[in-house]
Amino acid sequence: QVQLVESGGGLVQAGDSLRLSCAASGRTISDNAMGWFRQAPGKEREFVATINRSSDSTYYADSVKGRFTISRDNAKNTVYLQMNSLKPEDTAVYYCGADLTGWGSTSQGRYTYWGQGTQDTVSS
Repeated sequence: QVQLVESGGGLVQAGDSLRLSCAASGRTISDNAMGWFRQAPGKEREFVATINRSSDSTYYADSVKGRFTISRDNAKNTVYLQMNSLKPEDTAVYYCGADLTGWGSTSQGRYTYWGQGTQDTVSS
């Protein structure tokens, strides 16, 4: 059974930083591209960041470029999302996903496995 478990969400103030973790079991993340998506209440889930299988390429949504960094620690089978200079509009449930093609994608349909999500709330 493949599972992804996000953690690290919480309540912070605008300008603060937060690091999300996504721990995988049942499959090694080094075989996959990994991605982060987020969904605010009443809104569609949107792309945030992705890192390819070999970790030599990353891609970010325009809204988070320069503030968020996706990375992975294959030895720990964990992918991270470092979020700096947080804004109230970053408030959402954040989900990690595994893309078995290894390329990464901005489309959630390309991700086979998903975590349960972790809530990030940024107050003004």
